[in-house]
Amino acid sequence: MMLSRTQITIVAAFAAIYVIWGSTYLALALGLQTLPPFLLMGIRCLVGGTILYGFARLRGAAAPSITMWAIAAVCGLLFFVGCHGVLAYAQQRVPSGVAALLLATTPFWIVLVQAFIPGGERPTAMRAALLVPGIAGVALIAWREISSHAGAMPLMDLISLLGASLSWAIGTVISERHSAKFASTGLAGIELLAGGVALVVISGLSGELDALQPTKISAVSLGGLAYLILFGTVIAFAAYTWLLKRISPSLVATYTFVNPIIAVALGSIFLGERIAAPILIGAAMIIVSVAGLLLTQYKSVGRDKTPCSCEPQLLRQRS
Repeated sequence: MMLSRTQITIVAAFAAIYVIWGSTYLALALGLQTLPPFLLMGIRCLVGGTILYGFARLRGAAAPSITMWAIAAVCGLLFFVGCHGVLAYAQQRVPSGVAALLLATTPFWIVLVQAFIPGGERPTAMRAALLVPGIAGVALIAWREISSHAGAMPLMDLISLLGASLSWAIGTVISERHSAKFASTGLAGIELLAGGVALVVISGLSGELDALQPTKISAVSLGGLAYLILFGTVIAFAAYTWLLKRISPSLVATYTFVNPIIAVALGSIFLGERIAAPILIGAAMIIVSVAGLLLTQYKSVGRDKTPCSCEPQLLRQRS
């Protein structure tokens, strides 16, 4: 049976958000070989943001208002400084697969943030119970990495990565409360631009620019940067927004637990990262927890016939 053009496009779009977003951790590790973390992510955000914002304006999107710029600036700092900047800084020492697993905890943080903000959705007993295996999985991975006698990971890096995941969750909640007012591609573009400007400033203040030696930047690092910009930021995000208009959001959200699997596998194959049994067990616990949260959402949407208020927030782009 031949697939239609639309079906082929859907398969390709899912491949993009599964494989490309899962592979960005490897690309980041390659980029960090000779590029400093904040400058690397700053360039990625500025170039990617310019492309997305320019595309949105060419498609007829209105010029952003002061309100839109203010919201984008806050979300850009949370997404691309508090999350991606911290991720890049920590991944200088943390294996890419472990970093991906810790950032996969974002849905847990979103549920918790929603529980404490005014007007937020309080988690049901089932959702609260589903947080337990995921949290236990994070604890198991952290224990394994900290206690490892060879190349033990600093506790501060693990805390920073969990904080990065929390930063993304807070930015998601804020962004989703306002995103209906603006074109999604245009909003994403100026969020990237705002985050990129802040990252370049941080890079300068931290001394990265002074210490940078352009002649020592490798082709591998430049390739990693180019991959992050073109594939991780532009192509995968376009595929993601296209899917959300045509496919059940809960199905699209499966990238949340596929990405860490891809990242762990690529880290092992290309970077020689060891996959110890505790990490595999912890990964399984996190994936089960995230999958359970998405499944309860899907059932809730099917029962109510209206989208769950937290559903888009669990689907926010993780480029």
